[in-house]
Amino acid sequence: FPAMAGPGSTAPTAAEAELLLLQRQALAEEEAAKAKRELLTRFLQDKLSREEQSSMCSLHKVHTLWRLAQRKTKDQELRQDIEILSQTFSRVIDCKDGVIEVLVGDLKEAEEQQNQALRSHLYLMDQLLHLQRCRLGYLEEGFSAQVGALKAEFEAER
Repeated sequence: FPAMAGPGSTAPTAAEAELLLLQRQALAEEEAAKAKRELLTRFLQDKLSREEQSSMCSLHKVHTLWRLAQRKTKDQELRQDIEILSQTFSRVIDCKDGVIEVLVGDLKEAEEQQNQALRSHLYLMDQLLHLQRCRLGYLEEGFSAQVGALKAEFEAER
């Protein structure tokens, strides 16, 4: 056995060394593959992160453009509404100005009628006063005549 052990012991060591070498190579390949996978994973994660940032930036730009388009549309709508309201307001003002002019004319006419009625009233009051003065004059004359007649009668009786 010892003779066999001598030459057999070098053969298993060479086989073991070869096996060990193969194991090391496999381990090295596995570690290289693992490192490659980690590198690839890191690269893909970085790429994903950049894509997410780019996506967020693009989404922000899209939102900004959408808001800008909405603002522009709303601006046009509001301007049209303001124009319509302005025209409506102008028509209402014109109608009210017309009514005011009619009312001013009616007021002038009413004032003229009131002045005419006042003049007529004052004229009639003057006529009434004149009539009353004349009547009073006739009554005073009648009274004086009666007083004179009574005096004369009294004197005659005396």
